[in-house]
Amino acid sequence: MPTNTPWPPRYPSDFVPNEDSEYWDKELETMPPEQRDPIILEKLRSQIAYAHRNSGFYQDFYQDVSVDPSNIRSFEELAQLPILTKEDIRQEQENHPPYGRFLCIPEEQVFRVHGTSGTTGRPTVFGIGGDDWSRIAEAHARILWSAGLRPRDTVMVASVFSLYVGSWGALVGAERLGAACFPFGSGAPGQTERAAEWAAMLKPTALYATPSYAMYLAEVAKSMGLDPRKDFDFRFMFFSGEPGASVPATRKKIEETYDCYIVDMGSMAEMTPWMSNSGCRHLDQGMHLWLDLVYTEMVDPQSHIPIPLGSEGVPVYTHLERTSQPMIRYWSGDVARWDMVDCPCGRTYPTLPLGIYGRTDDMIIVRGQNIFPSRIEDILRSMKEFGGEFRLVLERDPGQMDRLTIQTEVEASSYASREHDPAALEPLREQIAGEIRRAIGVGVAVELKPPGEFERTQFKARRIIDLRT
Repeated sequence: MPTNTPWPPRYPSDFVPNEDSEYWDKELETMPPEQRDPIILEKLRSQIAYAHRNSGFYQDFYQDVSVDPSNIRSFEELAQLPILTKEDIRQEQENHPPYGRFLCIPEEQVFRVHGTSGTTGRPTVFGIGGDDWSRIAEAHARILWSAGLRPRDTVMVASVFSLYVGSWGALVGAERLGAACFPFGSGAPGQTERAAEWAAMLKPTALYATPSYAMYLAEVAKSMGLDPRKDFDFRFMFFSGEPGASVPATRKKIEETYDCYIVDMGSMAEMTPWMSNSGCRHLDQGMHLWLDLVYTEMVDPQSHIPIPLGSEGVPVYTHLERTSQPMIRYWSGDVARWDMVDCPCGRTYPTLPLGIYGRTDDMIIVRGQNIFPSRIEDILRSMKEFGGEFRLVLERDPGQMDRLTIQTEVEASSYASREHDPAALEPLREQIAGEIRRAIGVGVAVELKPPGEFERTQFKARRIIDLRT
């Protein structure tokens, strides 16, 4: 999209590259970043001016800013706009239901309604116009192409079809690309057993789910006498919703279990097209930031000031092609490090080399040490005795410091040894405690559990149990 191109962009609905092409748009994806920046800035200027012109919320939100929202002239001026939070959205939608004054199009032009579950507060509502849904499909098709999806593939979408926009985003992108789509879903009793049967029968070549669900599907398949490597035909899987796809031990476990490769994806549901953070078929770990689709800044978690490449911070996202409910400088709450990576794919976007490995609200502070659950997951899954699931229990005695207990399943043969010798697992418990202490810099308690102790999930795993309140 060269500068001075009409905004919002319109894409041809019938374009698909040759199957042997590495790129959906080679020029844009591989140009030097300094040549792409003017294209991004032009889209930013148009997007923010549009939102300010059509949204009563942004007119109020930007009332006291020192820059002109109708004519953002630089990335530095963008950084002077206030950051938008989930609480801002909730409050606005409570005051002006159902969409808040974000929508920017007539309500009768809403094509899709999605939202959050509201498990941590009032649900947030996403109203998406038809033209925006087409642009989301285009963006996801382009990114799925980089992941290796081709029209000859069959994609099994094995995540919940509900308010959750992730499943629908995967589906619409694969459909736009021309792949055969198998919207299987998940969540119903017995559905994972049926998923294993259908995967063995239909032989889909790609799977979309969460990493937790992929591991659960493998467990269920093995209990049914199926071998995921031999009886299924997945050549790659793409995930969102959890950090596991960029956790080395988790990634290795899934790849070895299915004999496939993995692509990590995902920003936020509010920022759909959420695939704008995405690995590619060449990237061993992490995600490229497709800045010409959703602009990403990395900011300091306390000051909210943009930080340079090579630093760790919080991604802040801005839509570039949304006419319905655009999000401008939206706080993700995620934690990641960004940098330039010389990827064999040849794309010139900044990259999150370790993916998104935590959230500011999931970070555990124990005796002054910042701990992310994904770091503990990597340690546990790298151990052959690990039984498949774990929980982190936080407690606080009156007048005392926080205590972290790791409850972890161990594989059946190891756990069975305690039947004859109650102390048989003590060396393993000490080994796990030692490995974790060396990795995170603080001692923790470890409790060993039999395999199957913890419920498996068909959605996002919730592994933190906070008993401090």
